[in-house]
Amino acid sequence: MTGKPLIVVTGPTAVGKTKLAIAMCRVLDGEIVSADSRQIYRYMDIGTAKPDAEEQQAAVHHLIDVVPPDENLSLAQFQQMAYDAIEDVHQRGKLPILAGGTGQYVSAVVEGWSIPEVPPNHALRTELETFASENGAEALHQRLAALDVAAAQKIHPNNVRRVVRALEVCMETGTPITELQRKKPPPYHILQYALHMGRDALYERADRRVDMMMDAGLLAEVRWLLENGYPSSLPAMSGIGYRQLAAHLTGEVMLEQAIEDTKMMTHDFIRRQYTWLRGHGTGLIWQDGPTMDVHGIIEQTATWLKDNP
Repeated sequence: MTGKPLIVVTGPTAVGKTKLAIAMCRVLDGEIVSADSRQIYRYMDIGTAKPDAEEQQAAVHHLIDVVPPDENLSLAQFQQMAYDAIEDVHQRGKLPILAGGTGQYVSAVVEGWSIPEVPPNHALRTELETFASENGAEALHQRLAALDVAAAQKIHPNNVRRVVRALEVCMETGTPITELQRKKPPPYHILQYALHMGRDALYERADRRVDMMMDAGLLAEVRWLLENGYPSSLPAMSGIGYRQLAAHLTGEVMLEQAIEDTKMMTHDFIRRQYTWLRGHGTGLIWQDGPTMDVHGIIEQTATWLKDNP
C-alpha cells in the first residue's frame, strides 16, 4: 500500500453517517475529521446537526466549532486544515475517518484539488450578484459559459455563489477556474463508504429531523444568533433552517411556512448531494443506511487495513 490509510464516510443528510463513523472509531481506534461546511461554525449546533456532547465523548471530532459565524472559511483553508488534522491523527497512531456530506469538502480532500488562491474581490462579487438578481441566475450562468465552458457544465445555474466565484477567478486571473483546479491525489490509501436510502423514506426522515430540531430549540438558536450580531445576510446564516427561521423572526413569514420551507429546501439539498455523489463517486462502496450491517462494515474495513499494512 502506498500512503497511510484514510476512511471516508459520506452520503446525503440524515442518512446515518455519524452513527457509522462513531461505531468505526470505537472498534478501529479512529478519530473523526468532519467534512461538513456548516458544523465548522461555532454557536450553530442544532440546525447543523452537530454531534452532541454524548457523540463527541464517544469519538474525537476534528474541524467542528472552528470559526464564528461572521468569519468565512475558504475551501482551500478547509482542505489544509483537514490535511493537518489527518496528519495529526496518523502521528498519534489513530485511524482518521473523514465523515460528512459536503461534497466539495470530501472531494477537495480525497481528490487533492488544487484550489486557486485568489482573494475575494468584494466589489466584483457584489456586481455579479446584482446582475444575477436583476437578470436571473441563468443569465449569470451564461456569462460563465462564455468564459469557462467546463466550469459552466459542472456548476448548476441556481448555485449562484459558485457561479460568481468561478467568474471572479476567471476575471481576476484571466485563466478559467477549471485550468487552475488541477488535482494532485493526496498520499493516502483511501477506502470510501457512501450511505444511501430510498428517496421518499429519506425525505420523511429528514422532515422528522427538522421537527426534532424545532423541539430542541432551533428557533431560539437562530434568535440568539441574530441578537448577538450575526445577521441573516452572513453566508453562515444561509444554511438551511437558519435563513428560513430568520425570515420568520424578522416578520417576513409565519412560523409554519418557515418550517415547511426548511423541509423543502432540505429535500432539494439531498437531491443535490446525490447529484454530487454520482459525479464524484469513483470507488465508493454503497451501503443502505437503514439496513446497513455496521459490524460487517467494520469487519470489512479491518480486513482492508490488515491486507494493506
